[in-house]
Amino acid sequence: MLVTKRFTEALTYATELHATQVRKGSDIPYIAHLLGVASIALEYGANEDEAMPLATAEAVSPHFSMMLSKTKVEPLHETAIVHGCTDAHTIPKPPWKQRKEAYIAHLMTASPSVLLVSGSDKLHNARSILKDYRVLGESLWERFQGRKEGTLWYYRQLAITFDLIGKTPLVAELERVVLEIEALALNEGRRKKEEGRRKG
Repeated sequence: MLVTKRFTEALTYATELHATQVRKGSDIPYIAHLLGVASIALEYGANEDEAMPLATAEAVSPHFSMMLSKTKVEPLHETAIVHGCTDAHTIPKPPWKQRKEAYIAHLMTASPSVLLVSGSDKLHNARSILKDYRVLGESLWERFQGRKEGTLWYYRQLAITFDLIGKTPLVAELERVVLEIEALALNEGRRKKEEGRRKG
């Protein structure tokens, strides 16, 4: 599948919109996440509309309608994907655990497009967590609202839920990365215990 000018316009506008933003707890440009999600989605069979960088949970913003009009995207389709990938539609947001539990439950009835985009988003996030965990160690978890225990729980539940819905190459890759994060967390826990014994 070849992408069209519409896709290029979406990339350009998303880059301009997020030009001053960085990823949580880092100096990595936020657009890197949107590009990463679009790339993963395309690799795993997304069509142009599904792979649009704006079709991720993080793209929901006051600028969304403007972005749609500028890129000539089909509003109803794109809005459905965006909302399907979002864990909260109200301000203020519900408590973290409540939001995550509701999002996981919602996946069970989500459309194939939402599952593909959401899975791509979660895979990119999981890869970033694994990469940063190797560099930062336990201090990584300070950037997450759910901290270590909650974040590990959330990604394990995501992997289980996607697997229940249907085993795909994307789901298998998400499961593999989550297992790597869990193994690293286990090793870090053992290492800290050993350090504690030595100091004690």
